[in-house]
Amino acid sequence: MSKTILLVEDTADIRSALRLLLEMRGYTVIEAVDGLEAVELALKHLPDLILMDLAMPVHDGVAATRAIRAEKPTSLIPIIAVSSHEGNMKMSAIIAGCDEVMTKSAFMADFDTTLTKYLPLSASSDNP
Repeated sequence: MSKTILLVEDTADIRSALRLLLEMRGYTVIEAVDGLEAVELALKHLPDLILMDLAMPVHDGVAATRAIRAEKPTSLIPIIAVSSHEGNMKMSAIIAGCDEVMTKSAFMADFDTTLTKYLPLSASSDNP
């Protein structure tokens, strides 16, 4: 069984590119376009990992992370904040409960290493 990643990103091109990279590595990807949808999908699907954009409409990534952490079924799911704007939001994201905050360029540079850190068993090794 493959690992499931909830990809939360409001920019369609970035979301599509990340989805393709994740699926090429054998992960199942669920997509959310804003923080409110992220909370709903996290509770519904209980993913193994959440990749959370910070600057989004409706609920930003900080508010979505707080809401996800507040619910018992989703409180321990690892959340990596991946954003173009790390600056002032980094501390807010960590306080809200993100396990790690990375710029999108840093995440892409360490893509496989970061995923392996939070999903130690590769998606392909789960398949018989």
